[in-house]
Amino acid sequence: MTATPSMTIDGAAVETAATIGVVNPATGAVFAQAPDCSRDQLDAAFAAADRAFAAWRRDEDARRTALRACAAALTARANDIGAILTAEQGKPLGDAVREVYTAAAWLNYYAGLELPREVIQDDERGLVEVVRRPVGVVAAITPWNFPLTLAFWKIAPALRAGNTVVIKPSPYTPLSTLIVGEILRDVLPAGVVNTVSGGDELGAWMTAHPLARKISFTGSVATGKHVAASAAPDLKRVTLELGGNDAAIVLDDADPAKIAERIFWGAFTNSGQVCAAVKRVYVPESLHDDLVEALAAQAKAVRVGVGTDEGVQLGPVNNKPQFERVNELVEDALAGGAVAVAGGQRLEVGDGGGYFYAPTILTGVGNGSRIVDEEQFGPALPVVTYRDLEATVDHVNTGRFGLGGSVWSGDPDRAADVAARLDVGTAWVNTHLALAPNQPFGGAKWSGIGVENGPWGLYGFTELQVLHRAR
Repeated sequence: MTATPSMTIDGAAVETAATIGVVNPATGAVFAQAPDCSRDQLDAAFAAADRAFAAWRRDEDARRTALRACAAALTARANDIGAILTAEQGKPLGDAVREVYTAAAWLNYYAGLELPREVIQDDERGLVEVVRRPVGVVAAITPWNFPLTLAFWKIAPALRAGNTVVIKPSPYTPLSTLIVGEILRDVLPAGVVNTVSGGDELGAWMTAHPLARKISFTGSVATGKHVAASAAPDLKRVTLELGGNDAAIVLDDADPAKIAERIFWGAFTNSGQVCAAVKRVYVPESLHDDLVEALAAQAKAVRVGVGTDEGVQLGPVNNKPQFERVNELVEDALAGGAVAVAGGQRLEVGDGGGYFYAPTILTGVGNGSRIVDEEQFGPALPVVTYRDLEATVDHVNTGRFGLGGSVWSGDPDRAADVAARLDVGTAWVNTHLALAPNQPFGGAKWSGIGVENGPWGLYGFTELQVLHRAR
């Protein structure tokens, strides 16, 4: 059994009376315990963040230096953190270590990002500037698919803007965030970042806490609605990055042999557990068979297994409820006449207790099938034929999701014209899941409110003040 890590509150280790079990998805068994934060301890975390805010907000140069120091501290322990992340999340060890470096990259990016004062008037009547000021204490709540990447999508810009943070990871993957909190105790002033862990009730306490002035949440649509409702009575600022059902639309001039691998990894990265992954593919009838054959070959060739094994490319589904959902959606499609040209069932790996599911390519499905219309968030991809491109674009746009989408073609300009008509936050051409710290990320409709990353993400952790000096 892995030792229980501690929470970090006001720069110190904090133990709890109760703990929650953490399951290794490769075995299905509890391998560690995580702290279960009490309400009094959460109050202490917010009070510490509130006290730290006054000094932290004042010195911009010190914040930049601190962010770079945080990045260096994380990369120095990348292998240790990665091993914990693989054990609790399931992803291959190399991917887990890269996630630590991604967190460091976001810290370094924001350390170097300017937060300019904008002069909108400078004449004989006066000098008027627009200044961006921090909002205060940020409550950050993160999911289990990319615990560290998505934590630092929030922490890095929040700290750069001058805010302080209380962060809660998913109860499925609390350990890596808690370890990071332990590491950063020696880097940041006490109270600037406080890490707590617990179940869903803890998240509800956070979103309603009177000292939280901003909530940054990544997770499901259903929970995001609860977060927004909880924030409303206190008029807390919110950024919500929610679900997606991204469509990849293949045009009739595309070459299936050239695009299949990129579409496959756009769908199956992290075993499909990516909010903006390809969740459904629309392909002209004339290209259907060639594309399905190429996608199936990719699915059959990829190595699925325990994340610490050499050469493993995909790990298990992270948790039992999500594993059962993927299985349910695939079985529903098969019962409705779909054909699994690859996968279609769970995989027996090791003693068979893990949540492994074979990478699945489904054909013979159409709009109206649950696996096409809903977000599966796992290693299963439906391929849908179409005859009318305009009708397909219209259908994709009628859905309630609007996170991302992609268009694939031998003519990038033609594809860009189609992509520009998608009602999504990010429209890719001949790629998918291409993300960067300087590129805003957010969704339309039910896929979210606000954006993360780039200067726009930084601005989301600020409020405007007009400074007007008369002459």
